[in-house]
Amino acid sequence: MSIRSTIAAVVAVSATALTCTHAFAQQAPAPAAPVKNIVLVHGAWVDGSGWKPVYDRLTHDGYHVTIVQEPLTALADDVAATKRVIDMQDGPTILVAHSYGGSVITEAGVDPKVVGLVYVAAHAPDVGEDEAALGKKTPSYTAKQAGAVQKTADGYTFLNPDDFASDFAADLPAKQAQFESQSQILTAASVFSTPMDAAAWKTKPSWGIVAAADKIINPDLERWYYERAHSHTTVLEGASHSVYESRPKEVAAVIEEAAKHAQNG
Repeated sequence: MSIRSTIAAVVAVSATALTCTHAFAQQAPAPAAPVKNIVLVHGAWVDGSGWKPVYDRLTHDGYHVTIVQEPLTALADDVAATKRVIDMQDGPTILVAHSYGGSVITEAGVDPKVVGLVYVAAHAPDVGEDEAALGKKTPSYTAKQAGAVQKTADGYTFLNPDDFASDFAADLPAKQAQFESQSQILTAASVFSTPMDAAAWKTKPSWGIVAAADKIINPDLERWYYERAHSHTTVLEGASHSVYESRPKEVAAVIEEAAKHAQNG
């Protein structure tokens, strides 16, 4: 082969390689940017202020964080309150919930702006299910305590203040737990027995945190929820139901993981 022919062959091979590399680059999608909008949803008997330790960490890391204040008067009312906040977001959003709030985001999370769900010691029922019935199948420590959950004459529930610290907030400072026991948001009993109309975890990626020392929701039920939803699961040993307040570093880390990977499948 002449020198001219050899050079021509090398050029042809190089051109083919460049063409293949260019084609591969066109086919390989670029990683999606992290989601910046985070919406936090509280559970029964408390309000959104308990999210402040997590809020502080997320905003410090550059996230836009909004906290829903649910009325706790009916599941539909709480879902509507959450959807209002989702509507306020300017793009893709991670929806995070604690406890009963998990039922709320399971319905509200079907919103197209929501690209990922994070369950923090939370319920995650399927369509037609309700958390009260599921809780009876896997009862919690609190559910077995006579008189722990009290009800008003008009059908609103609260946790007996004498049981609040040990059951809901065992790993919080005593003064903080005492204050929260006396500042509970009375919650309509009906929210716990209203069946789901939607189950966003079936179509959206999800992350779940098991509070291993939870007395309000049986940790085994939390594990079951997350396994069924194929959630990326983190178990926090020794954490009470107030894990979002007592372990904000770990909880924020899971939320940020969801924000970084939700749009990449």
